[in-house]
Amino acid sequence: MKDGERKRLFLRVGDEVSHSNYEQWGIGVVVEVMTSSIPGGTCLARIRFQDGQLRVFDNDMDSERCCYYFGVRRYWNPSHGVNVLRAKFFSLKG
Repeated sequence: MKDGERKRLFLRVGDEVSHSNYEQWGIGVVVEVMTSSIPGGTCLARIRFQDGQLRVFDNDMDSERCCYYFGVRRYWNPSHGVNVLRAKFFSLKG
């Protein structure tokens, strides 16, 4: 990557996603995106899924390891995933 070039990110904070190979995970919400400032560094996205797990994926569209190529897809029913996660967390708090 040349100076001044930016990585092409697939996901942004707040995006709702699903995984085509692991439907049992449910809908996920991107809670954090981390991008290295070091040339050749990684770009990661942390995603909280309905099953309660926090999973981390490569978020660089120019990388062959990008989560897009492994089945993570944006969920096209905005706010459904957020509402489900919010309801789950409020029910856990009692």
